[in-house]
Amino acid sequence: MSNICQTPYPYYYDMPPSIDLRLLRYFIAVAEEGHLTKAAERIGIQQPPLSQQIRVLERELGVTLFNRLPRGMELTDSGAALLIDARALLAQLDTTVASVRRIAQGKMGRIAVGFTESASLHPFVHSVIRAFRADAPDVAMTVEESNTNELIEALRGKRLDLAFVRSPVGDSGGLTIETMLEEDMVAALPIDHPLVDGGKRKSIALHALAEESFIMTRRPNGPGLYDTIIAACHAAGFSPQVIQEARKNLSTLSLVAAGVGVTVIPASMTRVNAEGVVYLKLTGAPDLKAPLHLAYRTGSISGAARLMREEALKLSAGRKRR
Repeated sequence: MSNICQTPYPYYYDMPPSIDLRLLRYFIAVAEEGHLTKAAERIGIQQPPLSQQIRVLERELGVTLFNRLPRGMELTDSGAALLIDARALLAQLDTTVASVRRIAQGKMGRIAVGFTESASLHPFVHSVIRAFRADAPDVAMTVEESNTNELIEALRGKRLDLAFVRSPVGDSGGLTIETMLEEDMVAALPIDHPLVDGGKRKSIALHALAEESFIMTRRPNGPGLYDTIIAACHAAGFSPQVIQEARKNLSTLSLVAAGVGVTVIPASMTRVNAEGVVYLKLTGAPDLKAPLHLAYRTGSISGAARLMREEALKLSAGRKRR
């Protein structure tokens, strides 16, 4: 009968020892200095304990690493081989530790950022991303434009780390919503509309639009701004005649340019050079504001997301001080 089962497995008994990395650092210092006393001074310990630690390493490895000379330490062939690998191992460890720390600091890794259409046009968002990229150029960034409801679901599904949204979030469970700024809203009218007065008019009272046909972004895509506009119109004494709804704000401007009706949009969207559209400041509607919020998962924010949030808060505070 074969006695193979009675033969001990060599690899079981030759398992590599668990080496304290500190011993490898001590070994490298002695190898580079070629002298125990000089190595001890370099690493800040006494010579006797260092000598003892080198012997511990040799005992754990089962080899002699140094020839002890009257005036120094000389590497054996085994010691010379270990020096090459020990340097590489510790260099890789240092690189890994540095990378892990950079990821925690938000300087490495990945980040997924979402924003609504109107938020993507606001210079504040551009400034936040620009500042983040300057501070963390090694972070891979992906962006997604969608409506508020879809962005919130993407946050909850961990497909996004942060999102710039306009609308207040009804069910904010598990999320933190921070208001970055509020901006005025303006009226957008066709260029040949009588209320534009041939381009002479620069502002208009909200109640002056009471008889106009309104074009609105569909409420499910932007419930906050939709409800804010309707409420402001009611406060101004009328209920707007909404004759057309579009999926995006840019689509509403196209319809305004075509003469279909008028609309109300965040002031930052006036940067869209829509031919055939005139933008007028609104008066008599002090509560008609468009907020910009930053949303993220509560208690589950990556280093990169934390860094971008810090940039956003810094820029937001700067705007408020002006």
